[in-house]
Amino acid sequence: MSHSRKKPLALVGFMGSGKSVVGSLVAERTRAPLFDLDRMIQDEAGKSITEIFATGGEPAFRELEARLLPVALQPGAVVALGGGSLINDVSWDLVAGRAVTIYLEVPFETIWTRISKLSGRPLASGRSHDDVESLFERRRPRYEQALHRVDGTRPPAEVADEVIKLWSA
Repeated sequence: MSHSRKKPLALVGFMGSGKSVVGSLVAERTRAPLFDLDRMIQDEAGKSITEIFATGGEPAFRELEARLLPVALQPGAVVALGGGSLINDVSWDLVAGRAVTIYLEVPFETIWTRISKLSGRPLASGRSHDDVESLFERRRPRYEQALHRVDGTRPPAEVADEVIKLWSA
């Protein structure tokens, strides 16, 4: 099936689950366009995510995210969604209706190991393990509504292989 007729692929999961890395691999291997929602937001704002949060707070970030989400959901595209982009029911309905959704499932402790030392993640930076875990647990039921789940703890190349098979099915 040509990319222009195929539903977009939407990768969902918490920050640090590998959406950007796996999305890049899938796009490269399938020669599909890649839309990384967080990068799109930074490009649109002309600021880093940290700067957007510092100047406009989470509401300013979510407004940009909601505005750019429909732009990303192009037929045949790979879309790496932000970890909180689907907390809004309207956004979830849009993505679930237009795209093949795949949850990159990673246990919280693995995510914490991946993100706890990184900067540039305003919703994790300076927050305790318990605070971030609570955020993860609040978001997880939405991620679990995805059409498919894959084990995101494996090497990104293996995860990408499985994602491609699910998207192509």
